[in-house]
Amino acid sequence: MIGVLALQGDVREHLHSLTSCGAQARPVRRPAELAAVDALVIPGGESTTMSKLADIFEMREPITERIAAGMPVYGSCAGMIMLATEVLDGRPDQRGFDGIDMTVRRNAFGRQVDSFEAPVRLAGVPGEPFHAVFIRAPWVERVGDGVEVLGRVGAGPAADRVVAVRQGNLLATSFHPELTGDLRLHRYFVDLVRDRG
Repeated sequence: MIGVLALQGDVREHLHSLTSCGAQARPVRRPAELAAVDALVIPGGESTTMSKLADIFEMREPITERIAAGMPVYGSCAGMIMLATEVLDGRPDQRGFDGIDMTVRRNAFGRQVDSFEAPVRLAGVPGEPFHAVFIRAPWVERVGDGVEVLGRVGAGPAADRVVAVRQGNLLATSFHPELTGDLRLHRYFVDLVRDRG
């Protein structure tokens, strides 16, 4: 059972992608709902809003504890920001779940009007480069020793920027695979969860 953090963002799209990969999936808003899932997806959305709602719904501590205990988590866009140990250009009161040892820059590619699509080849994901959709996306400026870089932007002015990483059971991308209909990344995460189980 994979939960999708349903405080704000692309919840429905991730639920659809996960169930299309054969996983059971449900929205998660409360600690009791988190306790009933084996893994979690933190969707794209607005990271500062998500940070505030994590406190309002009393989800910050339970998620942080489950991450520390080894629960698999995948974060896309805002979810990547929420998983980072350090965020640049965030609000001073913004706090995440301190999962992946990395520094990310919020809105690194620019504002909403600067959204773009670009090819990204992902290590461990077979086939053609992923058609990645970037919407007010972060990029990764630093990774710790235990963090594997899975993907970089393949072309254009942002070429070679790090946009996909993995640290153990934690996976994060700057882009939104749930908006493309390409299920390869969700399958990769579902397989990660099954392998751990």
